[in-house]
Amino acid sequence: MGIRPAEAADRVSVETIVQAAYEPWARLIGARPLPMLADYGELISRGRVYVLENGGIDALIVLDASDGELLVENVAVRPDRQGRGLGRRLMAFAEFRARSLGMPALRLYTNEKMVSNIGLYESLGYRETDREAIEGRHVVRMRKEL
Repeated sequence: MGIRPAEAADRVSVETIVQAAYEPWARLIGARPLPMLADYGELISRGRVYVLENGGIDALIVLDASDGELLVENVAVRPDRQGRGLGRRLMAFAEFRARSLGMPALRLYTNEKMVSNIGLYESLGYRETDREAIEGRHVVRMRKEL
């Protein structure tokens, strides 16, 4: 099982995983989460998407290193592969990337209704920094010092 930068040929798989992983959250939130609206062709071409594969793509992470801290924009795991530590493995990869880029911290945001995700991020050492509305959605911003 390895993590690698996504390639153009991975776009359909990436989009399929994101849609499937976030669909239950869309029902809870009452709107499509922002990762469901992203342009993955563009994100892949900019080198921001990494995939975890084991014979096929099982999960992905989208990272943005443009503000001096690594932003984890999205983590998505195929629903039939959830609960096996793949999301945690991708979050550890994000920490590795941040350290290799000399960044002092990681940031992320998640919808305030995604309580289980907030708990996961807290268990990984992230702390809430603030809350705000983004495009009609209420988000919790979190940060982890390295």
